Amino acid sequence: MNQPEQTQRPPGDTGEMAPEPGDEMRGYVGRDLLAGRRALITGADSGIGRAVAVAFAKEGADVAVSYLEEHSDAEHTAALVRQEGRRCRLLPGDLAERDRCASVVTDTVRELGGLEILVNNIATQSEHESFDEITDEQWTHTFDVNIHSYFRVTAAALRHLPKGGAIVNTGSVNGLRGNKKLIDYSATKGAVHSWTFALAQSLIGRGIRVNCVAPGPVWTPLIPATMEPGHVGSFGAQTPMGRAADPDELAPSYVFLAADRLSSYYTGEVLAALGGETTPG
Repeated sequence: MNQPEQTQRPPGDTGEMAPEPGDEMRGYVGRDLLAGRRALITGADSGIGRAVAVAFAKEGADVAVSYLEEHSDAEHTAALVRQEGRRCRLLPGDLAERDRCASVVTDTVRELGGLEILVNNIATQSEHESFDEITDEQWTHTFDVNIHSYFRVTAAALRHLPKGGAIVNTGSVNGLRGNKKLIDYSATKGAVHSWTFALAQSLIGRGIRVNCVAPGPVWTPLIPATMEPGHVGSFGAQTPMGRAADPDELAPSYVFLAADRLSSYYTGEVLAALGGETTPG
């Protein structure tokens, strides 16, 4: 996939991307791997979150979609889920805010009647050429969104997740090796990986599995909305495959880690999807 140079205002809109990403799981055939399950996916209006929501629906799950304010993208995700005959509830709000992290879980349980799967996927990033350009406000906001929300949403969800429940976190290649232009983002993603390891150990006695998907470059609205001019066109070209992934290529990994039938012996794993690159670290 080659994409032209382009920019958007954060947090980005799928319909304005050229080309639009593959994020609707067209051609994916479910096998009822998640039949009867209920999932909360944060940051699911577009990108990886959308593809995961649709894949889960095709596998028989009802889905709650948490998102910031991208209503048109979120409505499209909901329509895709409902086309599969599953329920979808849209839950807008800022998960950088402590109280919203708790209420989004309460809303999910009230709307869907329970919760068995949590996907912590929300993220923000901002490129800078120099460490000196990162303000204290940006540093704090990045941590509030990218790791504090994971802790807070999970803390609320654990009151409802049963034995056999699953948590899947979204990490990043930048959390494995760092990125000099995404220092705060890299730090939060490294924290997500370590948190996955530790939380998996903590919850194993409760029968709740915790795993993580750490993608390399993925073509989502976050890229044209946050990367500096001149960097978007070459995004993903550094991988051995020579391109960024589409969200559709990542979603089956989340199905694998959420489905007990496929991954019952997996917990505390970080699954790196890097387009042919040897896992760093």
